[in-house]
Amino acid sequence: MSTPVAPTSDDLTEGTAGRLIAAGKVAGTAVYGPDDVQIGTVEDVMITKATGQVAYAVLEFGGFLGMGARHVAVPWQVLTYSRRLGGFVLPNLTLDRLEAAPSYDAEAADPWSGADRYWGPSPA
Repeated sequence: MSTPVAPTSDDLTEGTAGRLIAAGKVAGTAVYGPDDVQIGTVEDVMITKATGQVAYAVLEFGGFLGMGARHVAVPWQVLTYSRRLGGFVLPNLTLDRLEAAPSYDAEAADPWSGADRYWGPSPA
C-alpha cells in the first residue's frame, strides 16, 4: 500500500482556467482600466483572517523600470476578471481616481485606514 503524497504548492497553483485561483497566481496579474489599457499589476491580495474572504488587492502602477511605482489597496469587489484580456479589469474606476487614492503603506500602524477612508470599509 502506497502512502498518499501531499500536493505541492505547484500542484495547487497549476491551472487558472476554473472559477478559483490560488493567491500565488494572482500576484503579477495585469490590471486594466475600462478602456482595456493595462494600468498596473496585482502585487498581492489581502485576506480577512476571520472570514477567509479577500478584502483588498494591492495594485502596483506607475513608475518606470520599478522606480517610482505606487501601491494602492483597492477593494477586491471592484475588480472583475476578463478571460479575453487574461487579467483583472477596473470597469468603473478611472485612472484619475486610482491615482488620487492613498498609497498603501505596509509600515503604517493601520495600513488599511487610508484605503477604508477613501473607498469605504471593505465588506470582507
